[in-house]
Amino acid sequence: MTALHVHGAVDAAGQPLSFTIEHGRFTGFGASGAPEAGAGEGVDLRGYTVLPALVDGHIHLDKSFVGDHWRPHQPVASLRERLAQEKQALAAAAPMDVRAEALMRQIAGLGTAAVRCHVDVDATTGLRNLHAVQQAHARCADLLDIQYVAFPQAGVMSCAGTAQVLRQAVAEGVQVVGGIDPQGLDGDANGQLDLLFDLADRHAARIDVHLHEPGEQGLAQLLQVCARTEAAGLQGRVAVSHAYALGEVPLARAQQVGEALARAQVAIMTNAPGDRLFPPVAALHAQSVRLFSGNDNIRDSWWPYGNGDLLQRAMLIGYRSGFHTDAKLQLALDMVTTHAAAVLGLPDHGLQEGLPATFVAVRADHGPAAVAGVPSDRVSMRRGRWILPPRIA
Repeated sequence: MTALHVHGAVDAAGQPLSFTIEHGRFTGFGASGAPEAGAGEGVDLRGYTVLPALVDGHIHLDKSFVGDHWRPHQPVASLRERLAQEKQALAAAAPMDVRAEALMRQIAGLGTAAVRCHVDVDATTGLRNLHAVQQAHARCADLLDIQYVAFPQAGVMSCAGTAQVLRQAVAEGVQVVGGIDPQGLDGDANGQLDLLFDLADRHAARIDVHLHEPGEQGLAQLLQVCARTEAAGLQGRVAVSHAYALGEVPLARAQQVGEALARAQVAIMTNAPGDRLFPPVAALHAQSVRLFSGNDNIRDSWWPYGNGDLLQRAMLIGYRSGFHTDAKLQLALDMVTTHAAAVLGLPDHGLQEGLPATFVAVRADHGPAAVAGVPSDRVSMRRGRWILPPRIA
């Protein structure tokens, strides 16, 4: 295989960057210019910043209407009404595998190479959503990797039969056990968390809990998750998504809980949703809390927004957090690249010698500029194969 020499680019810090790709892997990192004649094919990426591939730490591929026609948002008065409305809307939509594939191809075309996908499971749905998304992924597995979460959206203890479906999901190889509002929705925090941690322990799985519970009630759940994580020896394998409570209490109180999160290595996912308070990203990061992000819902029954662009998501996190300095803009970028990859446990992610040649390059001066400007001009490669090849002048 002919070596490919990439030159003329800069890295996230704006420093000159060149490297060689051989047999689908990075080699020969440096700051040199174009290759000598006969040394292999050269690709000039002047004007581009090369970044680690984008990683979506929280997405719902089974819910989106991408790949179908526009569906106006339907207001409801309660969570249970939303769940019922969503089931009706999905039943009337294009087949789930068709929609899921359309969204996979769309996000891959924006530079995303891996996702953590939450798929609904319950006693009536069973594993149908999981199998539909897996079927879609089989048709475009060359574009991105998927880590699946069995997500019991309607509850665990309060939804008869769902616990058994969770067991079936992990028995089939689902890598992450999901949970949701252990007290607020289920009314049985101990029962739900007992099940989740038992399944994770038995199957060497990870845990990711949706937590929307407010204020001190939500903080109590976070502290319980931290305590259980340490007791089970699952540090670095547990995440809590949303955790709105951290943004609803005074900063000093959030930082108290931040100490427990950092000690237990429990990660927090936030996508900075427009109508909610959300965790104080910079303050928690300063405490060494693991923070990552994802698009969450994209054009579905929950909200009509989104196109799956993780650079846009990083910009929104920075915008809503009041990030102005380069260091803070870089933090927002890390949340959709290196931080997300670490939470998912992706060992081959990054720009390092010997790793698979997977990256995204954007027309920007450096990483912070890419977050602030969300450039559309991009180039991407996955494992040595172009997904978005450079344009030939």
